[in-house]
Amino acid sequence: MTDTPRNLSINGPRLWQSLMDMAEIGATPKGGVCRLALTDLDRQGRDLFVEWCRGAGCSVRVDSIGNIFARRPGTDPDAPPVATGSHLDTQPTGGKFDGIFGVLAGLEAIRTLNDLSIETRHPVEVCVWTNEEGARFPPAMMGSGVYAGVFDRDETCAIADHDGVTVGDALDAIGYRGDLPPGHQDFAAFFEAHIEQGPILEDAKTEIGIVTGVQGIMWYDLTVTGAEAHAGPTPMPLRRDALAAVGGLLPKIYAIAHDNAPHGRATIGEFRALPGSRNTIPGRVELTVDLRHPDADVLAAMDRALRQAVAGVALETGLDFDLSHVWTSDPIAFDVDCIQAVREAAAERDCSAMEIVSGAGHDAVYISRLSPTAMIFIPCEDGISHNEAENVAPADVERGATVLLNAILKRAM
Repeated sequence: MTDTPRNLSINGPRLWQSLMDMAEIGATPKGGVCRLALTDLDRQGRDLFVEWCRGAGCSVRVDSIGNIFARRPGTDPDAPPVATGSHLDTQPTGGKFDGIFGVLAGLEAIRTLNDLSIETRHPVEVCVWTNEEGARFPPAMMGSGVYAGVFDRDETCAIADHDGVTVGDALDAIGYRGDLPPGHQDFAAFFEAHIEQGPILEDAKTEIGIVTGVQGIMWYDLTVTGAEAHAGPTPMPLRRDALAAVGGLLPKIYAIAHDNAPHGRATIGEFRALPGSRNTIPGRVELTVDLRHPDADVLAAMDRALRQAVAGVALETGLDFDLSHVWTSDPIAFDVDCIQAVREAAAERDCSAMEIVSGAGHDAVYISRLSPTAMIFIPCEDGISHNEAENVAPADVERGATVLLNAILKRAM
């Protein structure tokens, strides 16, 4: 067996330039990126990535949910690939690094192996997973979820956005409905590099997060139906005001997170009062609820608390509250050997490192069902993400990608 090269370094300026070039596609006036999944801007980002991969000597394949696989061959044609990657789609007001760092750090690892003429026994593969964000088409982590068999491909392709465009139609429109069946292969190992998207590493003045697992997530849609009426003639006691009814529920939802501190999370990310006229009492309110916790039992208790709170306010107000469960991502623990590979790679570079549980969902969650998996975090400025102000230091980008390269080599030689 070939000895594993140690302490290699990626080309930091080249990786940074790739990130900046990709950020031009969908650039926003405030310095962020809007590149929603399966839009033409997403196509442009994918096309650029594919062009770069082919320039690095990789073969490129696409599966039928649009996931992209760029492979650098290994010396053993029968060895499963050691893979890395993340996503290229963004939030509507997203940043330059969320997901994109993990994809381009993987490409930079391949470029570095080429520069140094290092052969690996296992192929090294960079993956772009379709619609990780779930901003245009729910649920999140869609491409990796279909790949892992969590979501049915045909049912997923039938999901429509707010304009009625389906996932399948959008894949066809941008030319990224491939012919590979999702889940066509397992990986010898999968590593996902990512910005932390929170403040813990920066607060601890720590350079690398060794991600041991990901907390669980539950998504809901809630619709409250009352009755529209004129704002002037209708006395307050006689109104069936859907927004006023929701107002009594919101503190109860946030209390669910506070009651399960420090790890509990509750977020209301979308909110619409209809019909949306300033002199009409809202007859309908639509909102989303996001609950999170790293312990499955606690998350289940939070789910029960939400349902009880909704039922209680519905009884108090006499309005119709329709709570619909949209998606669950169970808490997961990553592979101990892959975690150890990250730990050793960080130590060999004399990086300060700490173990951390991810508060956000990632494609690695679903890939971990198929293959040994771990993640690498780098700090982001002020913990800000899903925001045009999202920022990371070039030194942290270089450091994180270098740790990624060395962790990959520990499993690929």
